[in-house]
Amino acid sequence: MSQPVEERREKLPIAVRVKWIDGLRFVASDEEGHSIVMDVSKEHVGQGSGFGPMQLLLVAFGGCTGVDVVELLGKERQRLEGLEIRVSGERAPDPPRAYSRVIVEYALKGEGLKDEAVHRAIKLSQEKLCSVGATLRAKGEVSYNYSIQRA
Repeated sequence: MSQPVEERREKLPIAVRVKWIDGLRFVASDEEGHSIVMDVSKEHVGQGSGFGPMQLLLVAFGGCTGVDVVELLGKERQRLEGLEIRVSGERAPDPPRAYSRVIVEYALKGEGLKDEAVHRAIKLSQEKLCSVGATLRAKGEVSYNYSIQRA
């Protein structure tokens, strides 16, 4: 049950602050001083000056799984020289228009990268480690693929 901000006393471990700037533009910040601008596209009456909230879910997914893959390949002593992750999504037509389908495409670069190690790292991230992916998977389908460029 919601209460006015003044009456709330409980603080959960992860917190961000979202402040309205103007129009449909907001700035989100955390307790460490990081910030990001959010806006909606001009076609949706925004200024297009930042990521949209739904885009940020895809950004978070890419970052979350990227961290997993880099760490896991490092533990496997794989020499990763580059990683680019493209995350695309399709939203349901009706409100709340959650993502119904998400595709994650990994492009890895590195001399001697073993296909088995890459596959294992990505699968582990997708199926067990990445909490953002688990959140998106709860409402929709998530699929992934990867390619390896030998340097």
